[in-house]
Amino acid sequence: MSLHVENLIAQHFRKSVFKNLATYIITFFIGILLIYAVLSGWKNYINQNETSEKYQHESREDWLKNPDKNPHRMAHYGNFAFRKSTSLSVFEFGMEPFFGNAIFLEAHKQNTANFSEAGFSNSMLRFGEISTAMVLQILLPLLIFFLGFNSVAAERENGTLKLLLSQGISWKQLLLGKILGIASVIMMLFIPAILVLVFIWLLLQNFAVSFDETLKMILFIVFHFLYLLFFCAIAVLISASCKTSKKALVSLIGIWLVFTIILPRTTQAIGAYIYEAPSKIKFNSDIEKDILKQGDSHNPNDSHYKAIKDSLLAVHKVDSVQKLPFNYSGFIMTEGEKISSNIYNKHLKNLLQVYEKQNSFSRAVSFLNPYIAMKNLSMALSNTDYDSYIDFQKQAETYRYNMAQKMNALQIKYISNKKDKPTVIDKDHWAEVQEFHYEPKGVFTVLKNEIISVISLFLWIILLFILIRTASKKLKAI
Repeated sequence: MSLHVENLIAQHFRKSVFKNLATYIITFFIGILLIYAVLSGWKNYINQNETSEKYQHESREDWLKNPDKNPHRMAHYGNFAFRKSTSLSVFEFGMEPFFGNAIFLEAHKQNTANFSEAGFSNSMLRFGEISTAMVLQILLPLLIFFLGFNSVAAERENGTLKLLLSQGISWKQLLLGKILGIASVIMMLFIPAILVLVFIWLLLQNFAVSFDETLKMILFIVFHFLYLLFFCAIAVLISASCKTSKKALVSLIGIWLVFTIILPRTTQAIGAYIYEAPSKIKFNSDIEKDILKQGDSHNPNDSHYKAIKDSLLAVHKVDSVQKLPFNYSGFIMTEGEKISSNIYNKHLKNLLQVYEKQNSFSRAVSFLNPYIAMKNLSMALSNTDYDSYIDFQKQAETYRYNMAQKMNALQIKYISNKKDKPTVIDKDHWAEVQEFHYEPKGVFTVLKNEIISVISLFLWIILLFILIRTASKKLKAI
């Protein structure tokens, strides 16, 4: 299929766009913002990862330097889990500034992540930070609308539209040509920006990238390209359906406000209202209540653990815990850790179901708003979305539980029940607990979680092609 006519229309449009001084000014301004966004993202990435590596190393050193002591005391001494940023987070900050990147891990207690950037910043952070993704997802569509609002409407106003159509050019060719023209102008910003992003992305990883990270980067670029192409088509369709350029501009600004400002904020508020989550205080209080119902493993007179003691004495046919062939205290701590962790995981599962309903509501709205779909995909690929934060919490909790149970197992094995025996073990055992390393979600897990956003984005593209075909048959020159 030849696109000769469409290319000629696109070239003519591109030349006319660059006759306007405002185009150079706005393009220059957005280019400066892109440079600033990349540099600030690079700086944040370096600072956060260097800080995480430093304190993760110090935490590990502190753990290993502990002297000979009781294993259960080591479990209470605790450890830290730090979350490193992925390379794509340089371009998409997502929710990362609001979520903590460090968790203190200790026996019998599940802590949440702390030390978020928002916690050390002023209220201006609520307005968001200037990231590369923000420029691509919010400012470039606004530039597209500025370029395209008079793409067809101006020709209708000055009478050249009727002349073009009388020369044998079809509406379909005209619309596609105008879309290609706007896209070619936007690509002059998009392509250099992407080349710089890819170079920085490679640089941050010392040019040694995995297949998973490469696929994420490719998808990040492809989805943003489709997203911008969508706004190019919207601009031309609205311009073609309006009788005046002024009406087209007002309509496009209204669409931009609804898509990027009003609907995202409204969606979050409605989702939180429909599926209300308990407060942190109530969540922790409910856990404590359920744990107390099960019993206190540190209380020797607790009825639940007294029953366990009696059954152990009966099974081993002894009359005191000192005669058991293993450390009784370590066994009880193991049971207590298992019970408290099960209770916490049960409550956490219920809480996450509420949050999942809120997020599902937001994803469903992506069928009405392509910006939400693009934002969800961008954050997920960059490992800066809510699911990534929860994944970090779960990995840290698994590590915490295994650490505590490892210490309990050492107590059971090496600590005697008899009080005249040593109650400490050699410090070399601390190295048996491996250092924590956070593993981000793989690309296929990301796509599975965001399948609704992927489908909605492609449905929007398909819908636009249908609208272009329909419009080419119904639009009038006057």
